Amino acid sequence: MLSIKSLNKWANAHTYYWLDLLRVALGVFFFIKGINFASQTETLLELIKPLQNFGGTMLMVHYVTPAHLVGGLLIAFGLLTRWALVAQLPILLGAIIINFVGVMSTGRLVEALVIFLITVFFIFYGSGKHSADYMMKMKS
Repeated sequence: MLSIKSLNKWANAHTYYWLDLLRVALGVFFFIKGINFASQTETLLELIKPLQNFGGTMLMVHYVTPAHLVGGLLIAFGLLTRWALVAQLPILLGAIIINFVGVMSTGRLVEALVIFLITVFFIFYGSGKHSADYMMKMKS
């Protein structure tokens, strides 16, 4: 099985500026979504309404906003990128499932699927050469 060290070596050998820009854009996207959910909690409650019978809706509400805010910043700067992205996976899976349990919104489903695929890619790729992780590793 591939180790994190071998994945990092591969990613650092195959680094491109557009991938770093995509990672930063993903982090900014999560951060903006976190701001939207923090300022419009009724929107978040409306989105997870189809799942209210499953319990834990308040836990979800209190998990989504901080995970997006903190995770978005970490991803944008390339600091603990894989951990921040793994924290986003349950939220993204929930965003995909909500479309099948509740009212189907094609736009939201496509957005959630695209962001999910980019997130999974960066979980394997890592933060890349132009990141805080790489800079900290090079100074030690």
